[in-house]
Amino acid sequence: MRGGCSTGHMAACCDPGEYDVVFTSKYARRTAKSLRESGLDDTAAKMVDFVTEQGLDGATVLEIGGGVGGLHSELLRRGASRATNVELSTAYESEAANLSDESGLTDRVNRLIVDVVTDPGAVPSADIVVLHRVVCCYPDFAALLGAAADRARQMLVFSYPRRRLLTRAGTLGENLGYAIRRRDFRVFVHSPDAMLAVLADHGHWPVSGGQNTWWQFTGTVSG
Repeated sequence: MRGGCSTGHMAACCDPGEYDVVFTSKYARRTAKSLRESGLDDTAAKMVDFVTEQGLDGATVLEIGGGVGGLHSELLRRGASRATNVELSTAYESEAANLSDESGLTDRVNRLIVDVVTDPGAVPSADIVVLHRVVCCYPDFAALLGAAADRARQMLVFSYPRRRLLTRAGTLGENLGYAIRRRDFRVFVHSPDAMLAVLADHGHWPVSGGQNTWWQFTGTVSG
């Protein structure tokens, strides 16, 4: 899980088993620099707009794989009360702390290093759960989305690569590169219908979404 990865236009998403090999402190510094200079990427900005339109005042937020924290920080600025960020690596922590200090949000963010799938009891529930460029990093999307949905009291919003020929070709190329370098990293372009079916099984239903060339997102509500 991570807070946004890219190799060219596609995401360099991976098996969490070797997460630290790709998503290093150097990567975190580059991500933080991009956030400071350019703000949220297009998909993340649309996700924030969706959550804001649904109603955000005083809500709690759980971001799974939030990286340096750009998305949940923006939700806090727009009216959320508190946020918890869950990560698999400590590589982001220094840059995340710097960004929180700069934004004056440190007291409103709790960061955890834990896998929500293998240790769900360690992760608190929240009104809103967000996963940006995270599902593609996890081979067992059903377990990940199920655990996320079980912690979302009101809304769950997640992004994922579009399932189209161009994306799948890019995925094949990246996975071949990882195999040649004898890494276990793999890119996953999971079926949107299968992912939505998992969320439906956990009581979440799609109400909105959006897409660009490479990514799309879906916003769901519980009920």
